[in-house]
Amino acid sequence: MSSNLLKLPDGIEPVTNADEEIFLIYTALNKKPLEPTGPDGFHGLGHVDSRKDTLSIRFELTAPSPSTSSSGAAESKSASRSRKGKSARKTRGEETSHVIDIELAQDKTALRSRKGDTGSVLWRASIAFAQVILQQHRFPPSNPLVDKDLLRESHVLELGAGTGLLSIALSACVKSYTATDIAPLLPLIKKNVALNFAGWTQNTKPPDGSPGSNISVEELDWEILLSLPPTRRSSYYPKPPELNAEWDLILVVDCIYHPSLLPALIETIETVSTAGKTWALVIVELRQEDVLREFLEKWLNKETWRLFRVDELLDIPYIAWACQMCP
Repeated sequence: MSSNLLKLPDGIEPVTNADEEIFLIYTALNKKPLEPTGPDGFHGLGHVDSRKDTLSIRFELTAPSPSTSSSGAAESKSASRSRKGKSARKTRGEETSHVIDIELAQDKTALRSRKGDTGSVLWRASIAFAQVILQQHRFPPSNPLVDKDLLRESHVLELGAGTGLLSIALSACVKSYTATDIAPLLPLIKKNVALNFAGWTQNTKPPDGSPGSNISVEELDWEILLSLPPTRRSSYYPKPPELNAEWDLILVVDCIYHPSLLPALIETIETVSTAGKTWALVIVELRQEDVLREFLEKWLNKETWRLFRVDELLDIPYIAWACQMCP
């Protein structure tokens, strides 16, 4: 797989200073009033609706009009909830729209009773990111972030998969998708994959070639990996299903929230990556400035990564960084 999986804008400069980066992104945040989006009328922490046991998520993908076909970011920004079926398509001659519906279970009890549990409910950053990738994949703009053809042949690893939404939404776009999280969250991810793909259960997968058959759900606890000697870490984290393959893309979506987890998260990203090949996409919702600054400082201090902010991918309050370890 080519290292050209991500198409960064021409002339993009790497992030080299954490303080400068934090100043720039939070200045942009402060200039843009946030619309109320939470179920209680406020922006809140970023979850969709932690009061519900199940959610229906709808991604509406629309072919751009000729006048807007060159503006990638504007083509990719609408996801809404629905109660209708799994998928639908509207066509007139050439396809002009496509709808993807996903049913998702949440574990409200675990959110409130299991210490440190944030993955048992759905967070808005995952919806925003999936909407953009699905839109660009279905109706490619002139300047997509991800090369569609290379993505089809890519092995994708997600850290902190939570409810498993991204594995369900994006699995059809990739060669293999491995969703990982701490052990207590794996039954929820498998339950949600089974809700959306026939043949999936807690213990079985559908036949190869069937929808969802390229999804794997595996344990990957960052703190356990960090506690292991470097020589033993390779035997702990999951590998791509293809023999001798390496991960092409690591997804880290809204996983930066507690400073105590930052060293383990950064070490995990580096451990599972292959220099000069693997790209990591880190998506964050802007909340605690000091936590994000600490994350950037720790990562940049390793001096082994190139890190780029991709401004056109998502709107504030979300930020996307594309990162690759230097060969």
